[in-house]
Amino acid sequence: MTTIAVTGHMDLTEDTVPLVRAALDDLLKPYADGGDLVGVSCIAKGADSLFSEAVLAAGGRLTVVVPSRDYRRTKVKPDHAALFDRLAEAADEVLVLPNDTADRHAYEAANAVLLQRADRLVAVWDGKPPSGKGGGTADTVLEAQAAGFPVDVVWPTGAARRSAE
Repeated sequence: MTTIAVTGHMDLTEDTVPLVRAALDDLLKPYADGGDLVGVSCIAKGADSLFSEAVLAAGGRLTVVVPSRDYRRTKVKPDHAALFDRLAEAADEVLVLPNDTADRHAYEAANAVLLQRADRLVAVWDGKPPSGKGGGTADTVLEAQAAGFPVDVVWPTGAARRSAE
């Protein structure tokens, strides 16, 4: 069995979504043979959900890590709620961490669980350094790399993030 966790950007542009989806499908194909693939994801909007959908499409099983008790209520926006709920329902396991509030501490704890549960990490990451806030994609990638964890970076040609408004 191969267990792969995901970290990645939430703010992918509309044109980036199909590029990332195709790259994830290609990346997961070799692991899907034999039905021994498990994906571990926080199922956030963007990279996490794209990865989760690709795992399920490849016949894999999904483990969901929810960073806090209030995450669904306070952090899942209406435009992502239906997909979040569908992925949570499709999961073999949903682990809600004992944090009361979705904050940096909760995200860092969730990222630690992702790495504890997986054999490797897929990072939908533009390669930019950490923001300094902690708990982000770059932080998780650097932590995994420092621990000698195998990391597959997915950032297809033409991929972009939405500009901050």
